Amino acid sequence: MMTLVLIVALVAALGTTRVCAADIGYLTSPGLPAKDFLPTRRPVAPIAGLSRSAWEHRDVLDEVGEVARLLELKPGMTVGDIGAGSGYYTVRLSNIVGPKGVVVAQDIMRDYLIELDRRTERLGLTNIIYALGEPHDPRLPASSLDAAILARMYHEITQPYAFLYNLAPALKPGARIGIVDFERPTSRHGTPIDLLRCELTAVDYAEIATYRLAGDGGYLAVFAPPQAGGRKPPRDIVACTDRVGFR
Repeated sequence: MMTLVLIVALVAALGTTRVCAADIGYLTSPGLPAKDFLPTRRPVAPIAGLSRSAWEHRDVLDEVGEVARLLELKPGMTVGDIGAGSGYYTVRLSNIVGPKGVVVAQDIMRDYLIELDRRTERLGLTNIIYALGEPHDPRLPASSLDAAILARMYHEITQPYAFLYNLAPALKPGARIGIVDFERPTSRHGTPIDLLRCELTAVDYAEIATYRLAGDGGYLAVFAPPQAGGRKPPRDIVACTDRVGFR
């Protein structure tokens, strides 16, 4: 299993040698299979295509800067951009964590990661690692992340209970997970905050705070991951229902 030490070594290597497309894959062995968990009981939004149409507006609102301040991100941290997509957060987090930090750009769409690698090469960013995941499992090494950000993608996770369960071991003690989304039904590419709280707490995450982001940026919900010895087994997880999400 790839450790954090190996990830950092790879980042150092990236300073002189770019990762080839063929090298983008899983960073660790799989966690628990999706069949061990109950399926979600609300709609799942389709994966959004790559788009940069709203980036300028989001930059005006300083979305990533605001999220980084609320999550207390600092230079030298290892931060996961979960569901990185076109890389809006990845690129900006690269500058926030600095040359001694690491951004782990994770996605289940390998083509997205390949395109993002090409883009970050053009930008000269060398502190980014690419991690392929599965819909039910981010496939990230144990104790590798100081923070994880799920930005505008939680409503696209087809197996949220398995995904959150398998994500937890990747978070270091004291790490935080920040979820950016909109207060609207999952079928309309948002997640009602009450539904989000229900699903996270069902997998033993503890809510820290919820913030309304500037302008029309939605909300940031911050949670602490469960302790390894304090997690309920998958068979005891009760799926949440959100009638609003069916509109």
